[in-house]
Amino acid sequence: MDTPYSSAPLPVWERPEPQPRAAPVPLSRAKIAATAIRLADAHGLDGLSVRKIAKELGVGPMRLYDYVINRSELLDLMVDTVYAQIAEAGQRSEWRATVLALAQATREAALDHEWFADLIGGRPHLGPHALAVGESTAAALSQAPGVRGIDDLQRALGALDAFVVGALRREITERRAARSTGTDVSAWQAALGPYLTRMLETGRYPTVARLVIDGAHLNAEEAFHHNLTTILDGITSHPRT
Repeated sequence: MDTPYSSAPLPVWERPEPQPRAAPVPLSRAKIAATAIRLADAHGLDGLSVRKIAKELGVGPMRLYDYVINRSELLDLMVDTVYAQIAEAGQRSEWRATVLALAQATREAALDHEWFADLIGGRPHLGPHALAVGESTAAALSQAPGVRGIDDLQRALGALDAFVVGALRREITERRAARSTGTDVSAWQAALGPYLTRMLETGRYPTVARLVIDGAHLNAEEAFHHNLTTILDGITSHPRT
């Protein structure tokens, strides 16, 4: 099935589901995506393959290619399934509450599905639920007092996206490091505490010392909300001159 622009196949979201077959196991793209998500949650993206998904579903691997033509399409379906959960948070009456809710829902989704953090931040996701989240976010930010036109909106969206992606990847990376090393962040800090104290006592790092000694030590959730609020305050209170 060709598009009007090239011989490339239509995106997976525009192709109709294959006709039901007289087979012991009924399939659908939603069922395939749900199974792939369960496997990725348990084993990560490196442990995900069409063969493993087919085995989990009790079908032959070739049957899955009736529904997705390659791994990229499979990942697209998985990501958009997660975005469907995030989209449910975007129903708020006030712009700031909408942005906060969507960002928090995105964080919760990434913590539930760590592989999701590996797939965001690159090329835009264009599935229907990803577009719905993008629409809700852009529509909300367009109502912020500091956003006065399309250029301001693009900058605001860019700043918000950069923060969310960076914060989630950092948090997920720390979780993975704790699992792989058997040392959580508190134990790591305790182990390196004496060294850091000696370095700060040299007086060569006075600003870092202030941050370590006098700064607030927030947990990951508190830090995410605090930094997100800082960004929204900047969008609202400090319009570009």
